[in-house]
Amino acid sequence: MTKEYSAVDVMAAPDGMLVIFHWRRDPNTYAIKVGFPMASRSPWTGGSYTGLPVTSADEWATDFASRLAEELDTGLVRRSRRVIRDGYVLLDTHDAPDVCPTGFFISSVPLDVGLSASPDDLERAYSILGSPSASVSPPASKVGIWLARAGMDVTTPRRLIVEARLACWLQAYVDNARGEPFVGQAAASWEDERHTIARLEVVHIQPGVPSQVRDALVRLAVCEVAEAGALRVVTAVDDPEFHGLGFRPASGGGLTLHTRSTEPPLDPWPEPDPRRA
Repeated sequence: MTKEYSAVDVMAAPDGMLVIFHWRRDPNTYAIKVGFPMASRSPWTGGSYTGLPVTSADEWATDFASRLAEELDTGLVRRSRRVIRDGYVLLDTHDAPDVCPTGFFISSVPLDVGLSASPDDLERAYSILGSPSASVSPPASKVGIWLARAGMDVTTPRRLIVEARLACWLQAYVDNARGEPFVGQAAASWEDERHTIARLEVVHIQPGVPSQVRDALVRLAVCEVAEAGALRVVTAVDDPEFHGLGFRPASGGGLTLHTRSTEPPLDPWPEPDPRRA
């Protein structure tokens, strides 16, 4: 949290406090609502810390900071519903569904697991959610082997690795004990050296896979590049369904999405479209 969280302010509101902050290199300013302390108890609302006594305001704040650190580390920004208020994005996890569609899971393609991966490596690969250490430089031809074996074209993301332009590469698979079959992928590249513009290069799901998996791949790819500092995401994949995810037609063709929320932002969890029910 100390590396990726930057406090902005704490403001009193009629029904609680607003903790306002930046997260990673995301261009947005975020806020969460916190109830005023009404008793000498820990602010934790779940887990083993529920109800532990606190003896001072500092102790209460320390417990809250621990809770916030865990929430952020487990995807608070990505899984929350979003509302624009006074220039910041208010996050609300109430009744927000999981970031992955039911029955599926999405993670980053592990860049440090190659062709000769052992069963232990495979298990570790499925649990990797972030980018590997910059010191890891495996041959690009060995990355994404499970996607390739599932019949998906991994040429573009492997080329982006060689060119040192890969911004993110996500994989979707069935959420079961085996973590397979693999059913989709998405990859984005950096358009500029400052990493302010990302290009969504690949979005693919296998035949018969629900469109919600593709939508989740796009949403999480946008989150991934935004948290790395992207101010804009562009794509030549001119799919009308992307309009519901926040993309708009670009003047030179294709679609574009601005990650800075000056208007209603990309809501990770829009209301269901009855036409797609």
